[in-house]
Amino acid sequence: MTALDRIRVGSAPDSWGVWFPDDPKQVPWQRFLDEVATAGYEWIELGPFGYLPTDPDVLRAELDRRGLRVSAGTVFTALHRGPAVWDATWEHVSRVAHLTKETGARHLVVIPEFWRDQVTGAPLEPDRLSAEQTADLAAGLERLGRAVRDAYGLRIVVHPHADTHIDGEEAVARLLDATDPDDVGLCLDTGHYAYCGGDTLRLIRTYGERIGYLHLKQVNPAVLAEVRAEKLPFGPAVRRGVFSEPPAGVPDLPPVLAAAQGLGVDLFAIVEQDMYPCLPDQPLPIASRTRRFLSACGA
Repeated sequence: MTALDRIRVGSAPDSWGVWFPDDPKQVPWQRFLDEVATAGYEWIELGPFGYLPTDPDVLRAELDRRGLRVSAGTVFTALHRGPAVWDATWEHVSRVAHLTKETGARHLVVIPEFWRDQVTGAPLEPDRLSAEQTADLAAGLERLGRAVRDAYGLRIVVHPHADTHIDGEEAVARLLDATDPDDVGLCLDTGHYAYCGGDTLRLIRTYGERIGYLHLKQVNPAVLAEVRAEKLPFGPAVRRGVFSEPPAGVPDLPPVLAAAQGLGVDLFAIVEQDMYPCLPDQPLPIASRTRRFLSACGA
């Protein structure tokens, strides 16, 4: 078994079915913090801004009491819409980046805005970018990377995601080739990349130097085939059960972790068991079993 001494494992509110700052279908934040610590994780992400306390002193106290630390914050951006959205984007990003810095984290996960509603699946805009929008996206992300680094000392890592304009192999390669490595890193989400038809190990071999962060999840191939055949949006696909509890799905995580270890850099590997909505008692057993599985893999 490979000793994965460069990999730091954590989890996220997403693994407890948390997609929104406030939603009656979600568990209270206190329960999430209690249970993620009980499951054996030390590192967490902030999740949707406003779900966890946004007062840094309050949040630090709650984390310290449970022996937890923050690996990253998360923002959604629509920088393909050009310079006109910069001010509103920066206002939102600044709030999240400030809290992220104050908790001691050093990464900001940047997810492109959905082109269709993540719950209903209703189209919000075309699913492919024009050449001008692609250029605006690359320029906007580089600007964001520099601004976040200069103002908060954080590194942005862009998260390819289903039902966004940065999804599979072609879109990811186009983005990485068009952006400066000093400004824009990559958050490789193994589940989303497989969902969108990508080969995770090939991505690590080809663009390994751009990977600054990992999300660990797997897809159920049989359900994914149904999703593709029926052209299901992301939200209904999650409710269908497209993401599997490890190690039942793909990609196979031990080779992915070994390849990531081989990059020779310290990486967070944050478990995201996409579930929304879910029963309140469902997440903890899954999170505990997943932590034991990753420990057996050497993480």
